Amino acid sequence: MTKMRCLMTAACCAVLTLPVMSMAQDMASAKPMPKMAVEGTPLTPAASLNAALSVFEEEVVGAAEAMPAEKYDFAPSVPGGEFKGVRTFGEQVKHLAGSSSEFFHGFGVTGGVDPKMLDNLKTKDELVKALKDSFAYAHTAISSITPENAFLALKGPENFKSTRVSMASFYMAHSMDHYGQMVEYLRMNGIVPPASRPGASM
Repeated sequence: MTKMRCLMTAACCAVLTLPVMSMAQDMASAKPMPKMAVEGTPLTPAASLNAALSVFEEEVVGAAEAMPAEKYDFAPSVPGGEFKGVRTFGEQVKHLAGSSSEFFHGFGVTGGVDPKMLDNLKTKDELVKALKDSFAYAHTAISSITPENAFLALKGPENFKSTRVSMASFYMAHSMDHYGQMVEYLRMNGIVPPASRPGASM
């Protein structure tokens, strides 16, 4: 009887220990919690906008890198749909690579991807590099935003009320518009976008 009681006690201890071990393993494998900002801390426009851009950049570049090179000429074709003339995946990447020069040309910051050179880019590696260079230029342009110039009007149509902040915001919205299309292209090819995979930071 004593031997049986000992066996039952050992079994109960083992069962009770499993959730604790599982929790410890989950905690060990989990990503560390991000450091939380102190609410009310003053931030510069450049710091706040660049932080947001970094999140978008990770998603867009991740999607561009996830598509195999042989699929860069993929464009949707679904029965009953209308996809005549839509951009291929590679053309989506190329369009985004050239967009920062368009959005930030009025910031007085040199650099960026020359839109005239984009037509010479054919391979995935060339296009991904151009995309990364484009985001680097966008960060440089946004870094030039100060509290003093953030909301000064830029040259452009009066009804747009363009400022450095609004152009930076529009650039990011434009990037995510095309990112959404890239996501669909990836999923139509059986690829889960990196930002949507388990354990992704976003």
